[in-house]
Amino acid sequence: MSWDVVLFNSSQKISSPEEVDETKLIPVSFSEIFKAHFKNIKQTDSLRSVEGKGFTIDYYDDDGEASTNALLHLYGEEAMFQLIILAIKNNLQIFDTALGEMIDLNNPAKNGYKNFQAYLAWVLKDQT
Repeated sequence: MSWDVVLFNSSQKISSPEEVDETKLIPVSFSEIFKAHFKNIKQTDSLRSVEGKGFTIDYYDDDGEASTNALLHLYGEEAMFQLIILAIKNNLQIFDTALGEMIDLNNPAKNGYKNFQAYLAWVLKDQT
Protein backbone atom coordinates (compact mmCIF):
# COMPACT_ATOMS: atom_id res chain seq x y z
CA MET A 1 0.00 0.00 0.00
CA SER A 2 1.32 3.42 -0.90
CA TRP A 3 1.73 6.46 1.28
CA ASP A 4 -0.05 9.19 -0.69
CA VAL A 5 1.02 12.82 -0.54
CA VAL A 6 0.25 15.95 -2.53
CA LEU A 7 2.94 18.40 -3.61
CA PHE A 8 1.87 22.05 -3.70
CA ASN A 9 3.53 25.02 -5.35
CA SER A 10 2.38 28.16 -3.58
CA SER A 11 3.77 31.49 -2.49
CA GLN A 12 1.69 31.02 0.69
CA LYS A 13 2.99 29.00 3.63
CA ILE A 14 0.19 26.42 3.79
CA SER A 15 -0.78 25.32 7.30
CA SER A 16 -3.74 23.23 6.19
CA PRO A 17 -5.44 22.63 2.83
CA GLU A 18 -8.58 24.38 4.07
CA GLU A 19 -6.59 27.61 4.33
CA VAL A 20 -5.17 27.55 0.79
CA ASP A 21 -5.44 30.86 -0.99
CA GLU A 22 -5.91 29.77 -4.61
CA THR A 23 -4.64 33.13 -5.87
CA LYS A 24 -1.21 32.25 -4.40
CA LEU A 25 -0.92 28.84 -6.09
CA ILE A 26 1.74 28.84 -8.81
CA PRO A 27 1.40 26.45 -11.79
CA VAL A 28 4.53 24.44 -12.67
CA SER A 29 5.33 21.22 -14.48
CA PHE A 30 5.99 18.74 -11.70
CA SER A 31 7.24 16.23 -14.28
CA GLU A 32 9.93 18.72 -15.35
CA ILE A 33 10.91 19.26 -11.70
CA PHE A 34 11.20 15.50 -11.20
CA LYS A 35 13.24 15.08 -14.42
CA ALA A 36 15.66 17.80 -13.32
CA HIS A 37 16.06 16.32 -9.82
CA PHE A 38 16.00 12.54 -10.29
CA LYS A 39 18.08 10.60 -12.79
CA ASN A 40 16.47 7.18 -12.30
CA ILE A 41 12.92 7.63 -13.61
CA LYS A 42 11.22 4.66 -15.27
CA GLN A 43 8.15 5.15 -17.42
CA THR A 44 5.17 3.03 -18.37
CA ASP A 45 2.58 4.89 -20.45
CA SER A 46 1.88 8.01 -18.35
CA LEU A 47 3.04 6.47 -15.04
CA ARG A 48 6.50 7.51 -13.86
CA SER A 49 8.46 5.78 -11.10
CA VAL A 50 11.50 7.13 -9.32
CA GLU A 51 13.31 4.10 -7.95
CA GLY A 52 16.13 4.22 -5.46
CA LYS A 53 17.64 2.12 -2.72
CA GLY A 54 14.66 1.01 -0.61
CA PHE A 55 12.10 3.41 -2.07
CA THR A 56 9.84 4.22 -5.01
CA ILE A 57 7.93 7.40 -5.84
CA ASP A 58 5.13 7.01 -8.40
CA TYR A 59 3.44 9.91 -10.20
CA TYR A 60 1.70 10.58 -13.49
CA ASP A 61 3.45 12.53 -16.23
CA ASP A 62 1.91 15.93 -16.82
CA ASP A 63 3.39 16.21 -20.36
CA GLY A 64 4.92 19.55 -19.38
CA GLU A 65 1.51 20.99 -18.59
CA ALA A 66 1.62 23.28 -15.56
CA SER A 67 -0.47 22.62 -12.47
CA THR A 68 -0.42 23.82 -8.87
CA ASN A 69 -0.31 20.39 -7.23
CA ALA A 70 0.54 16.76 -7.90
CA LEU A 71 -0.50 13.50 -6.23
CA LEU A 72 2.38 11.13 -5.47
CA HIS A 73 2.44 7.54 -4.23
CA LEU A 74 5.39 6.74 -1.96
CA TYR A 75 6.78 3.33 -1.06
CA GLY A 76 9.41 3.06 1.67
CA GLU A 77 10.51 5.55 4.31
CA GLU A 78 13.37 6.88 2.20
CA ALA A 79 10.83 8.08 -0.40
CA MET A 80 9.68 10.84 1.95
CA PHE A 81 13.23 11.99 2.68
CA GLN A 82 14.03 12.13 -1.04
CA LEU A 83 10.80 14.04 -1.66
CA ILE A 84 11.61 16.50 1.13
CA ILE A 85 14.98 17.25 -0.49
CA LEU A 86 13.17 17.93 -3.79
CA ALA A 87 10.54 20.09 -2.03
CA ILE A 88 13.08 22.22 -0.20
CA LYS A 89 15.19 22.70 -3.34
CA ASN A 90 12.12 23.77 -5.38
CA ASN A 91 10.22 25.65 -2.66
CA LEU A 92 7.34 23.15 -2.68
CA GLN A 93 5.11 22.01 0.16
CA ILE A 94 3.87 18.49 0.98
CA PHE A 95 0.46 17.40 2.28
CA ASP A 96 0.15 13.95 3.88
CA THR A 97 -3.25 12.57 2.80
CA ALA A 98 -3.30 9.81 5.43
CA LEU A 99 -2.75 12.14 8.37
CA GLY A 100 -4.55 15.13 6.85
CA GLU A 101 -1.62 17.41 7.69
CA MET A 102 1.12 19.33 5.97
CA ILE A 103 4.57 17.76 6.35
CA ASP A 104 6.99 19.85 8.39
CA LEU A 105 9.96 19.90 6.00
CA ASN A 106 12.31 20.92 8.79
CA ASN A 107 11.11 18.15 11.12
CA PRO A 108 9.80 15.30 8.93
CA ALA A 109 9.94 12.71 11.72
CA LYS A 110 7.11 14.60 13.45
CA ASN A 111 4.57 13.26 10.98
CA GLY A 112 6.51 10.82 8.93
CA TYR A 113 6.79 7.16 8.12
CA LYS A 114 6.13 5.77 11.62
CA ASN A 115 2.84 7.64 11.78
CA PHE A 116 1.97 6.33 8.32
CA GLN A 117 2.75 2.76 9.42
CA ALA A 118 0.51 3.20 12.50
CA TYR A 119 -2.27 4.58 10.31
CA LEU A 120 -1.86 1.72 7.84
CA ALA A 121 -2.03 -0.88 10.64
CA TRP A 122 -5.20 0.78 11.95
CA VAL A 123 -6.82 0.76 8.48
CA LEU A 124 -5.92 -2.85 7.80
CA LYS A 125 -7.12 -3.96 11.26
CA ASP A 126 -10.42 -2.13 10.74
CA GLN A 127 -11.01 -4.01 7.48
CA THR A 128 -10.59 -7.50 8.92
